[in-house]
Amino acid sequence: MPYHQPNQKQLTKIPDSEKELSTEEKIKAAARLVFAQKGFAATRTRDIAEASGINLALLNYYFRSKQKLFDGIMLEKMQEFFGKVAPIFLDDTTTLETKIESFVSRYIDMLIKNPELPIFVLSEIRNQPQHFARIGNINEIFSRSSFINQLKEKRPEVNPMHFLMSMLGMTVFPFIAMPILKSAASLDDDRFIAMMEERKKQIPIWMNAILEKNPTN
Repeated sequence: MPYHQPNQKQLTKIPDSEKELSTEEKIKAAARLVFAQKGFAATRTRDIAEASGINLALLNYYFRSKQKLFDGIMLEKMQEFFGKVAPIFLDDTTTLETKIESFVSRYIDMLIKNPELPIFVLSEIRNQPQHFARIGNINEIFSRSSFINQLKEKRPEVNPMHFLMSMLGMTVFPFIAMPILKSAASLDDDRFIAMMEERKKQIPIWMNAILEKNPTN
């Protein structure tokens, strides 16, 4: 399904495809759009109620506060991401090369479906880092995983966090810079998605090249 970058008007109401959701899910769908557009601090519960097509009293019945609604949505998003990443990084039966391919592929698939997520998450991490301190297992996934151990064995002189940052940057940056890239390269939505599909193959090649490079003397 082609992805269309949301604009200001599109973010004022939930899509037709989500209008048949339960009231609670309809509120969450609207909140995801409004939070992504305005950020946590600038969003009012009234904005979310209007976007979901319900009255404010009903929204307050389901979610007692904006904070509770935000925390629930962010936890879902982070669990969705880490639920896909953790099994890859913690799997002792797969090679490092397979882990890299799987990580890049799943991450890009998630970002194609949630292109607003990187900017939103980065903004909220900067403004309210305490929201993300509640997410468990991050240390286990990124510090004590099979993935990290395999990296250390393959290139002991390379800091694993440098490798991770490079892989994440290659994967996430195109979505952060999407408006600029689409304008500079005259890309429509379909061509941008096609380019991201190409990166699923290219990024593992580049990362594996780093692993095969002879250590610097």
